[in-house]
Amino acid sequence: MRTTNRNKRRSDGQRGMVLIVCLIILLMLSLIGIASIMTSNTEMQVAGNEIQQTGTFYAADAGLEFAASAVQTSYEDTGNPPNPLPSGRLTLNQYFSDYQVVDLGPAVQTTLTAGSYNGLYGLVKDFAINSTGYDNITQSAIVLKMGVQDALIPLFQFAVFYENDLEIAPGPDMTLGGRVHSNGNVYLQSNNNLYVSSYLTAAGDILHGRKPGGGSVSNGNVYIMDGGGAYQNMRNVDGTFLDSSDPDWVNLSQGRWGGNVEDQNHGITELYLPVVSDGPATDLIDRAAGNPDSYENRAGLKFVDGQAYYRQADGSWLNVTATMITSGVITAGSFNDGREAINVGSLDINIGALNASGYFPSNGIIYASVPDGGATLPAVRLTNGSQLLSGLTVATENPLYTQGNFNTVNKRPASFVADAITILSNNWNDANSWGGLGSRMATATQVNASYMTGNTETGAGGNGYNGGLENLPRFLENWSGITYTWRGSASDLWYSRRATGAWGGSYYSAPNRDWAFDPDLLNMANLPPGTPQVNLLLKTSWQHKVINQYDSPYL
Repeated sequence: MRTTNRNKRRSDGQRGMVLIVCLIILLMLSLIGIASIMTSNTEMQVAGNEIQQTGTFYAADAGLEFAASAVQTSYEDTGNPPNPLPSGRLTLNQYFSDYQVVDLGPAVQTTLTAGSYNGLYGLVKDFAINSTGYDNITQSAIVLKMGVQDALIPLFQFAVFYENDLEIAPGPDMTLGGRVHSNGNVYLQSNNNLYVSSYLTAAGDILHGRKPGGGSVSNGNVYIMDGGGAYQNMRNVDGTFLDSSDPDWVNLSQGRWGGNVEDQNHGITELYLPVVSDGPATDLIDRAAGNPDSYENRAGLKFVDGQAYYRQADGSWLNVTATMITSGVITAGSFNDGREAINVGSLDINIGALNASGYFPSNGIIYASVPDGGATLPAVRLTNGSQLLSGLTVATENPLYTQGNFNTVNKRPASFVADAITILSNNWNDANSWGGLGSRMATATQVNASYMTGNTETGAGGNGYNGGLENLPRFLENWSGITYTWRGSASDLWYSRRATGAWGGSYYSAPNRDWAFDPDLLNMANLPPGTPQVNLLLKTSWQHKVINQYDSPYL
């Protein structure tokens, strides 16, 4: 009996120990569970805070971008800063941002020192943009601040500026000095050697070869100058060409050209013409009726509706048609344009006679509009223009022809703005224009003038190559072995609406092209009268700050 009792007590004690151990284990599991729940809650809270912080950050950033876009849009539409300056609130689901633009003072003439357009000068105005993003639950907030500059850059600082795709495919060797920019794609090739001697930028892609529809590809050398001043070929050692189609294009292009070649893949965006407030760029050359952007509004002398008018000091117009005729300033011309396959009826303006007439425009701007000639192509032609009395810009909605040397004696700032531009040599004779190419033998000719003009579209209407930059100034003579010399800046801003004949054929042969950007244009005092500007918004600084509470004036 005693043994049985002893065994019973031992069994009861073991069961008590097991109970205690189980309770301890249960307590430990409970503690672990509580800790896990607390950890999970903490992690969820941290994650929630991170989500809230991320949301408020993006709300603040949206406010910055919205305000910056409003500044840029105002300059693009009007050429002026917004008035009043943007401020207000953006609502993005449960997040908000309060933004404000602050004017940091008057615009100043300065040279850009950063980015792909460093070295260009412009009228630069600084703004500060403040944006605070917050959520509607915890009122946590993030403050972002950004400095921006809006720069109005004179267009003629670019050797070449294209609104649409830029195509360059010369046969003979060609050297192109100065900055080259396209708001579209750039297509480069050469039969022999093409040299680009400065920055090459595109808001689209930079590609070797022809634009689709432009014909066969030539595999001559395409050299572009690098940041150190040495030419580097687009051609790779294996015979292919380095362009935007390469999957490592950004790094390889930076390595080869040191930042001198950049496109949309590097962050290059379009540059806008703020002088055109509402409508296409052709508003610049169209008549003034209902069109505030027309050069007619700015002209000091105009030829419209068969009459000549001179703007007097008080702004009124004086009819000087009789004087223009009797002094030989204006005459009627007639010749054949082989590219257009049509006879041209031109208003010929004798620049030498204009210099002596007493009616040279005081502001240097001439506008001309020639009425429809029926079976003939109405046009404007400049003759005897080797010397200008002062700086001169000639704008017309018609095709423009220049005959002989232009602005080669005591060079002045000069530009042409026209539907299309055709160069006639010193040897041009109207009577020979209806004959074969052999009767139109060009002689060496030089033109010192910038131009804004149009071209046709490659591949449009069944046409092939549009002639490219090398034929943006058009030719009608046999230039084989003859040099056409040009100094200035070239802009293609629209598609021609009147001179729409396709490039190519037997109506001309190509000249040797001695072309270069005129470095005088880098001095603002040497810009042609009425030079338009492009708009560029630069982000100059950025700050980030987190605050616990945001005292918003909009709450």
